[in-house]
Amino acid sequence: MHLPQVLSSAILLIACATGAVAAPLEGAALEQRTTCTSKNIAVRREWRALSKAERLAYIAAIKCMMGKPSKNGGIYAGAKSRYDDFQALHIVATPFVHFNAPFFAWHRWLLKLWETDLQTTCGYTGTQPYWDFSLDNTIDSYPKSPLFDTVYGFGGNGEYIADVSDLTQWPNQIPVPIPGRTGGGCVTTGPFANLSVPMGTGGSTAYTPHCLRRDWSPQLVSQTMSAKNISDALNSANFFEFNINMQGKSMTVPGMNIHAGLHIGMGGQIGENSDMYSSPGDPTFWFIHGAIDQMWDKWQRACWSERKLDYSGPVEMFGYPFNFIGDFPYTNVTLDHQLNYPNFGANVTIRDVMDTAADNLCYRYV
Repeated sequence: MHLPQVLSSAILLIACATGAVAAPLEGAALEQRTTCTSKNIAVRREWRALSKAERLAYIAAIKCMMGKPSKNGGIYAGAKSRYDDFQALHIVATPFVHFNAPFFAWHRWLLKLWETDLQTTCGYTGTQPYWDFSLDNTIDSYPKSPLFDTVYGFGGNGEYIADVSDLTQWPNQIPVPIPGRTGGGCVTTGPFANLSVPMGTGGSTAYTPHCLRRDWSPQLVSQTMSAKNISDALNSANFFEFNINMQGKSMTVPGMNIHAGLHIGMGGQIGENSDMYSSPGDPTFWFIHGAIDQMWDKWQRACWSERKLDYSGPVEMFGYPFNFIGDFPYTNVTLDHQLNYPNFGANVTIRDVMDTAADNLCYRYV
């Protein structure tokens, strides 16, 4: 029985419905901070809100990262560039930060590390943009998203491959058939056309170069990233429910929610973004997790007094409520749980990343 979660859900829902005030991001509260203030807090904006010059600057910064030498190539054989270091980090961390509680916190700090590296390594003067996918979540609107523009975006879909059943050619597929898939081939448009991804798919950091593939499923997007699913997530009574509404209820298509839709809607059956390990090989990864972080922050601030420290669920991958492949022993996460980023600096705790306006993060979404 998991009765405490039910009681917690009811209590928090009542608390947020009876006058709880969202967290201020500007003004007096930030002025009291020693470092992060309303004057210096960084602003992360949606991709559409950037000028064409700003979009090109962000794309150029990613290309710069792909051209800088790896700092961790001696540890991960597949890492040839600084960009690859981040893909390798995600690959080795994946079993500890998916389908569990640390998922949100770990990726929040990953985004911060990435954003900082863009700035310090490549002189990028902007911030990490995010994607408001609610504007692109229908069968018709998805392919037209500015994110996929061939000049001011990240290029489009791969050419359609009807039969992807050959597991010797595509061994690391989504384990269930993806409905309405429309691609599967290499990306040949946009600034990352014909990109060679050095690692993956799968959980190895060996050097296995392959083309960047996309296999869009606008049908899956319309189901998993729907207005209803967005509303359900943002109206979750507590973090435990929010986590389920974002990460999903099962490994089947009907059980997939927003996180799966963002990745698999783009990666389909065989694309890079569908691979839980190597998905940062597609540069749109940073927009997917920018969108997820933006939603978490929005959910937190809608009832800040209750949610600024609300974090629960299993430490272990596929622990309840993500027991999709069976029931396993698990431990409940605490705010002092350590988040690891091997070869990227010191660990942080979940407590350290609960507030985007804290001194060590210091950003807000608009």
